[in-house]
Amino acid sequence: VILLKNGEEKSITKKPGRTYRLMLKTQKMEAIIAEIDPHTESRLFQHDGEEMHLVLEGEMEYTVGEKSYKLSEGDILWHKSKLIHHAKNNSTKKVVYITVATPPSFMSSMV
Repeated sequence: VILLKNGEEKSITKKPGRTYRLMLKTQKMEAIIAEIDPHTESRLFQHDGEEMHLVLEGEMEYTVGEKSYKLSEGDILWHKSKLIHHAKNNSTKKVVYITVATPPSFMSSMV
């Protein structure tokens, strides 16, 4: 059992307009809280595994392969990580979402 209290993230990676908080990492999965500032997008990602995104605050566009999805608070998107993917915030408010990925390869792809 692992219990993390608010503010107990493992690490924080900051990029211009984006913050990634590694909350939990095991041998088989990782959980990240991502924040994207208004009118900002992530770089393109492609790595092993699969991932699920749950929007906590705001609205975003998430592109997987050739298709884009508009996501709002409470929406969940799952995809295979081998497909090129990225997040984009077209709004005037910050978006916050959780990504749970298996195997834990997302944060290592941030280097």
